[in-house]
Amino acid sequence: MDAKPGYLLVVEDDRDILKLLDATLTFRGYRVVKAYNGREGLDAVQKERPAIVIADIMMPQLDGFGMIHRLRLNPETRDIPVIFITATYVTADDKEFALTIGATRFIQKPVDLDKLLNTITELLEKEVHVGGEPLTEFNFYDGYRRRLEAKLNQKIKQIARDQHLLGTRADEGNESLHAALRRAMIERDELKLLLDQVHEKLKEITLQE
Repeated sequence: MDAKPGYLLVVEDDRDILKLLDATLTFRGYRVVKAYNGREGLDAVQKERPAIVIADIMMPQLDGFGMIHRLRLNPETRDIPVIFITATYVTADDKEFALTIGATRFIQKPVDLDKLLNTITELLEKEVHVGGEPLTEFNFYDGYRRRLEAKLNQKIKQIARDQHLLGTRADEGNESLHAALRRAMIERDELKLLLDQVHEKLKEITLQE
């Protein structure tokens, strides 16, 4: 691994957001490396150490929580600052969990670009403490499970509200509402899949103890 920091790693599965962040940061003179999920992000880190990781939380294959947990477990990558950007995990409990597992900063979407740029400047210019010892595997996955269960319950309620609204409105062709409902259903299914994976991981850890 190249120990020289010098680029910003942006990990984001939404290609429009990734394109915006890439263009904005490149225009400001930063060298940017892009990844579309946490696994690609970890691969990039192994090739060359970034100065900062900017990552979405909800992503396919390996999400932001899983990625940062692996970064913090590795002594070589434990002190890399990570800025989370998210539209899904926005509650106080979400933020607390993110900070507990090692997030350095937490920015809600839609991303305030000025705030992001100021945060990057701060992290590059100051020596920022990125957290203590990483969580154990069990504590990480148990906390992750609770966050996923809370998000899944919220998403199920949102879908029920949207379906009820569509059923009571005369303009059932409202495409924006239909689009929002489709997106919510996709996110619900992603959360279910992640929750199943976390439950399996917790079973494995329990059997090993």
